[in-house]
Amino acid sequence: MLRKSFRKFFLKRFEYSEAGQDIFALNLIGKNGTYLEVGGFKPKLDSNTYILETQNNWRGITIEFKKEFRSLWSSCKERKNRIYFEDALKFDYKTALEENNLPLHLNYLSCDIDPKDKTFEALKKILKEGLSFDFISFEHDDYTSDVSYHKLASEYLIPKGYKIAVNNIYPKNKKNKIFETWFVNSKINFEPIEFSKWKNNNL
Repeated sequence: MLRKSFRKFFLKRFEYSEAGQDIFALNLIGKNGTYLEVGGFKPKLDSNTYILETQNNWRGITIEFKKEFRSLWSSCKERKNRIYFEDALKFDYKTALEENNLPLHLNYLSCDIDPKDKTFEALKKILKEGLSFDFISFEHDDYTSDVSYHKLASEYLIPKGYKIAVNNIYPKNKKNKIFETWFVNSKINFEPIEFSKWKNNNL
């Protein structure tokens, strides 16, 4: 019975995001935040922003390249925030934020497109357009390659006023698949922590 109850609770907390990105965002910011989601995938499955928008009144926009997901998003009536089915490397972020009455400084950037070099290019493009964030989750998929995009992203972001908050992040219980790093704005008082410890305390 205990094991069944634990499984039900555990799966509920991981119902949407892959590694608790939404929970981290809520812990850091609370309700009524703002986000930019680059790589939306599906509106619920593995979504870093679903519970932010639908349960916590966050405003934001999503960019997704794969137009075959358009019908899924259209049928997900609880998602009201705008999604653009466009190329993240050609997208005009500043104009889109203005169109949606969103600021250039947002609470959360979820940066996750494939392949990982494109994710890094998208990250650089977004910051070059003058956008800034409190929290950035950057998917690097380092477990798939000898090239460390965690290292490249860190070298890029740290001089620009960010710091590593949570490191060695893996999806659910797949500890061998280190796929993401979470950064926070250096103005935020947050002590770095390994994901396994953060996960035990929060998920």
